[in-house]
Amino acid sequence: MSRNYAGLSRERIILEALHIIAGRGLGGLSMRRLGDALEVEAMAIYHHFPLGKEQLFNAIAAYVTSPGSTGDSPVEGVEDTEEEIPEETTEEETDTRPWDERLVSWADDYRARLLEYSGALSLLVHRAPATPADTAARALAHRAFTEAGVPTDDLDRATDALYSYCLGAVVHQVRHQDDEDAPGAAETAARFHYGLRALLRGLT
Repeated sequence: MSRNYAGLSRERIILEALHIIAGRGLGGLSMRRLGDALEVEAMAIYHHFPLGKEQLFNAIAAYVTSPGSTGDSPVEGVEDTEEEIPEETTEEETDTRPWDERLVSWADDYRARLLEYSGALSLLVHRAPATPADTAARALAHRAFTEAGVPTDDLDRATDALYSYCLGAVVHQVRHQDDEDAPGAAETAARFHYGLRALLRGLT
């Protein structure tokens, strides 16, 4: 097996791990199998994830729930990210859409990402990655809910409810996607939006 590890990055490792999970399930992922798929020795993976499989799982969870490419999470104590995260984003500051449209747009993007990597959903049961993307998303939700009139003391509760709904809706969809009477893509999206709108009305 090749010992040339040039080009081996956190992102490449995470994406290959997700590929294995999609085909074999979470239980089918091992460092040896991952190394074989990447055509490197398993020890090369430990260079990027020195704490082993749990650190890799944390990075996968962070990747699945954020648009970042490295799966970095401050709670891991990993400082080898090659990305520079901007201190603030001005996109939301110039977004003049109504508060509910902004939240629906975010929820659609979040749902799409969870569905794309649905094989790793079980990792999110015990992991809540503290990533820059998560911080930005919670700030977006706080601004939107504040605009909607939600009291300051309830902002975290409303945001948690939004996250919980999105994750739960995706889990429900994936759980029943192979049923004979499973709805199509358009209907599952319609059901997601129906519940989301009901939640937002209830929170505000």
